[in-house]
Amino acid sequence: ADSLYVEEIDCGEEVPRVVVSGLVKFIPEEEMQNRRVVVVTNLKPASMRGVKSHAMVLCASSADGSRVEIVTPPEGAAIGERVSFEGYPGEPDEQLNPKKKIFEAVSQDLATDGSCVATYKGVPFMTSAGPCKVASIVGGGIK
Repeated sequence: ADSLYVEEIDCGEEVPRVVVSGLVKFIPEEEMQNRRVVVVTNLKPASMRGVKSHAMVLCASSADGSRVEIVTPPEGAAIGERVSFEGYPGEPDEQLNPKKKIFEAVSQDLATDGSCVATYKGVPFMTSAGPCKVASIVGGGIK
């Protein structure tokens, strides 16, 4: 488990979610602590090295895979606020059916733009306080 972080993430619910992320070789522990993140919360919980993960932290990676950065909401966004995409209304499924590979299909269209903004099919990940971004990766895939 030396390549995995086990995190407790406040998603604006009664109790924090336990989330397992394979980010140890990309992001120092101190950069993981007390930071704002964007998570996918409607994936089926998955066990990683015996720990059940109840969400997934979204990150962008550079084209060669050498750099990974966490997708971060702007300061004024509320904890637990749902990210929206202009032109894509509707309610998310309570839990995505893993057999249908929905997230795998959607993630093909997730990327950062020329301003490091996280996008779905070119539409920014938006919160009430503005778009979600990464620090420096341009044109990186997000998953």
